[in-house]
Amino acid sequence: MRIIMLGAPGAGKGTQARRIMEKYGIPQLSTGDMLREAKAKGTELGRKATTFMEKGELVPDEVVVGIVTERLKAEDVKKGFILDGFPRTVPQAEALARMGVEIDLVLDITVDEAELVERLTGRLTCSGCGAMYHRTFLVPKRSGRCDKCDSGLVQRADDNEETVRNRLKVYEKQTAPLQAFYSDRGKLKSVNGTGKTPDAVYGAVEGILGELQRVS
Repeated sequence: MRIIMLGAPGAGKGTQARRIMEKYGIPQLSTGDMLREAKAKGTELGRKATTFMEKGELVPDEVVVGIVTERLKAEDVKKGFILDGFPRTVPQAEALARMGVEIDLVLDITVDEAELVERLTGRLTCSGCGAMYHRTFLVPKRSGRCDKCDSGLVQRADDNEETVRNRLKVYEKQTAPLQAFYSDRGKLKSVNGTGKTPDAVYGAVEGILGELQRVS
């Protein structure tokens, strides 16, 4: 299975990707991980990407697509893969298609904006061990303290409401058009995550994956 995960920040696509990976034994590939791996290996594309990253600039589409395509030649993706965070734009999706990368399914986790804002602005991170909590959905046993190491809990700077709403606007402008792009190609399947637990969302995801396997 060759899968792309779509979903706005906070929709839970990373959580669902990890569960698919664990059950089906196919790797979850994030753009950040692939860029860091290419940089560490010192590949030509990795060196190009590093030049932009060190300047704090966005890595151009052609470099990112090249790195993704290189990664998809590795042995561990022979049985399939899950792309998490790529493509982010229609031009990236078009470039991926030109590279001959076939996609079986695009899973879009949809959650309404009000819930996304609540999820993201309520996140808390342990300053000691990095464990994640939430003011509503995953409350620590002691207010403001980590259950695991008792360090203080902090909110990430980019999880304030103004920044969160801006991130959602950027997603709507840049990435949401991929829904129509893949729907036109018969690849898109949407799962409603509003008000749903991760288990409930995964139940719907499993139904889609089961149907995909029966068809193939």
